[in-house]
Amino acid sequence: MLFKEYRLKAGLTQEQLAEKLDITWRQMQRIEKEKSRPSFETLRKLILILNISDEDIVKYIKEIY
Repeated sequence: MLFKEYRLKAGLTQEQLAEKLDITWRQMQRIEKEKSRPSFETLRKLILILNISDEDIVKYIKEIY
């Protein structure tokens, strides 16, 4: 639930974040529920928009690969 935590800290709805990422709300929902992995480009945008810490993103990447 890494992305949801950071999204809430940023005060964004799923819809707002999806718009910034140029993806659908449904895609954002699936990423947050860990039913789908973000593309490399979407992951890069998530890191920048949500200001995700290096430590958290490395931990996330290790968990999914």
